[in-house]
Amino acid sequence: MLRPQVFPILEYDEDPHALINPSDHFSAGVLPERAVLCFFPDVMHMLQEEDELTEITRLQGEYGQAPIYRIQRHNQEIALLNPLVGAPLAAGNLEEAIALGARKILACGGGGRIQKELTAGHLLLPTEAVRDEGMSYHYLPPSRTVVLNPRCVEAVAEFLKEAGVSFLKGKTWTTDAFYRETPGRIAHRREEGCLLVEMECAALAAVAQFRGVDFAQILYGGDDVSGETWSKGRWKRYGIRRQVLELTLDAVLAL
Repeated sequence: MLRPQVFPILEYDEDPHALINPSDHFSAGVLPERAVLCFFPDVMHMLQEEDELTEITRLQGEYGQAPIYRIQRHNQEIALLNPLVGAPLAAGNLEEAIALGARKILACGGGGRIQKELTAGHLLLPTEAVRDEGMSYHYLPPSRTVVLNPRCVEAVAEFLKEAGVSFLKGKTWTTDAFYRETPGRIAHRREEGCLLVEMECAALAAVAQFRGVDFAQILYGGDDVSGETWSKGRWKRYGIRRQVLELTLDAVLAL
């Protein structure tokens, strides 16, 4: 039951059934059980040119089309898609991928570095995300953060350790408004322990928890928002992005 609040975003409705349900419009079994959400269109284009991808289907919306591909890893099939940037689009496309059959999902992306300890290109395995976006509040009761599935996080952590990959585990900050990352807000997020800022993690984790599927995410440190001025740096570090996707494709098999 929806209980009116002063702020509409806090009016969580626990009813699991909506007027429009993904399962009413998409058939399960179309996608493999394991799926990777990749926010690197440049790297996915490389894989296309190398003939590693086979298109399975396409998600469609006012944004255009979002192809979902099949890729082979260690004799297992994995679905690969770019869920598009921002919590609403990414969460909506995750909903549809789940309805199509995805159950074990690992995302890879990048974020702005809030703490100096996270250097450019260094990996972060989020354990929780500050919910400074709107999407997650439609899937979980109001709270400051959403905790990512500890079992999934540990499975990916163990994979990265065995692969000899350096990474940090910790908190990320999910926001809708990258043009409103004010110095005061950044300082506050730093004080509460956030290492990166990005735009999707809290929403994706909330959708996964609501739908009862496995989810974790690997992020890399991109631009620097920890100082007095923004340092874009080499945000699209193509070599790192390819490595992160390759790691993610292998790591999803650990879920």
